Amino acid sequence: MPPSTNNNYITMSKGTVKFFNDQKGFGFIKDNDSDNEYFVHVSGLIDEVRENDEVTFDLKEGRKGLNAVNVKVI
Repeated sequence: MPPSTNNNYITMSKGTVKFFNDQKGFGFIKDNDSDNEYFVHVSGLIDEVRENDEVTFDLKEGRKGLNAVNVKVI
């Protein structure tokens, strides 16, 4: 089933945190289905994340493309 679209979000993707820098407050998540990588800012986190955490996330259009938001560890 393709992700649904709601309020300019593409919802409920699953992926793996590939990199996250706590000091700078950003990182990247690799989507499990497409292998695309998405930027995530600390403001888009619901849970604290670490590299290799499995997460769910929504995608929202940002200035430079899609960003991961509403990121939760599963």
